[in-house]
Amino acid sequence: MKKIISLITSVFLLMLFTNTVFSAGDEENLSLLGSFKRTDAAMGESIPQDTKFAENVRKNILPNIKMPAGFKIELFAVAPDARHMAVSRNKGAVWIGTRKDKVWQATDRDMDNVADTVESYSAALKFDIPNGVCYSDDGHLYVVERNRVLWFPAAEFFMEGADGPVFALIPQGELIPPEEESYNHTARVCVIGPDDKLYISMGQPFNVPPEDKYPMYDEVGIGGIIKINRFPGELGREVVGIGIRNSVGHAFHPDNGDLWFTDNQVDGMGEETPPGELNKACGLGPNIWYGFPYYGGGNVRTGEYKDKQIPGKYSGKYCKPQIETIAHAADLGMMFYTGNMFPAKYKNAIFSAQHGSWNAVKARGARVMVTYLDEKGNATKMEPFAEGWLTELGTYLGRPVDVQQYVDGSILVSDDKAGVIYRISYSGV
Repeated sequence: MKKIISLITSVFLLMLFTNTVFSAGDEENLSLLGSFKRTDAAMGESIPQDTKFAENVRKNILPNIKMPAGFKIELFAVAPDARHMAVSRNKGAVWIGTRKDKVWQATDRDMDNVADTVESYSAALKFDIPNGVCYSDDGHLYVVERNRVLWFPAAEFFMEGADGPVFALIPQGELIPPEEESYNHTARVCVIGPDDKLYISMGQPFNVPPEDKYPMYDEVGIGGIIKINRFPGELGREVVGIGIRNSVGHAFHPDNGDLWFTDNQVDGMGEETPPGELNKACGLGPNIWYGFPYYGGGNVRTGEYKDKQIPGKYSGKYCKPQIETIAHAADLGMMFYTGNMFPAKYKNAIFSAQHGSWNAVKARGARVMVTYLDEKGNATKMEPFAEGWLTELGTYLGRPVDVQQYVDGSILVSDDKAGVIYRISYSGV
């Protein structure tokens, strides 16, 4: 009851601010939806599922994927440009972000572990790189765009049609200064923390930024992670980590609450350097520094900063990565496995996606990795779990982006090259 009252109060408060300026193209519709009024917008796009394309994915991609014995990979949904995912609690629905202007909703209506429909979600809105989607235990969907954060209350109950309640938790142009908007490193990700706050990773737009961008970047959280309150009112914005080049995946350990995140490292320093990173936060606060831009990855100094002394405000607060991954593999989405379907060795292990390099001469990545932790919560080993999207000839059949746990304990893997979602299950036979 308290949550319901809190939600009603929050909605009322947000309705008072519906005159806020939003991104071009959806100001009127966002205002209408925030007032629980209809927009008369078109239903949006629906993606056919039983097609020759789906048949070809099953025939040309799935047989190439190699996994440990007992695991099986299947096509869950066709979803163009599929990036990060958020899984609903009860209805077999998965929200899928993109780096374009769509959020997809894939729904398994007959609960056979295959999506029956994939449709535009909240088609009345004009999204701008809605890569980051996350869903709370109490039924709220959040979409983090290039420079805006949207809140969809009761998302499971407004799955049909173009309309449904939505509010700008952070209005357009207020996530970062508008002059810092870019097409590069704008794939935001989000997660709900154990403190019930919304955590958002915010990559910076440069390969290596110039010095004059600091300390503003540290103050805003660009090249870092911020947290905010996830309901209207006092935003409570805090920077919880800095010195992060471009994190496109983070998650909290289900038992001890530690924040973990992947980080993509500097280009142009060499074919096999610097390493990518899997990090565990050494704490949460603006004084925790993860090395960038003085380090390009691991302990490898960037060319732009190699002759410069690390400032005192950073040097005593450096948090080293837990795992260094192969250079330019592009480690992206990640999750902790908490289900009961997989063997016990995978309990609380980290599953993460390597998207693959955009410029390496020798192709790499395009696989799902698994990282095991010891009793103290530290990483012991990372190894391939599912691979084969990269052929022996160096051709990418697909590029995994995100890994999320499905309602039955299987895992879903998104692929923005093939434009699909895979489901990996375990039967033991």
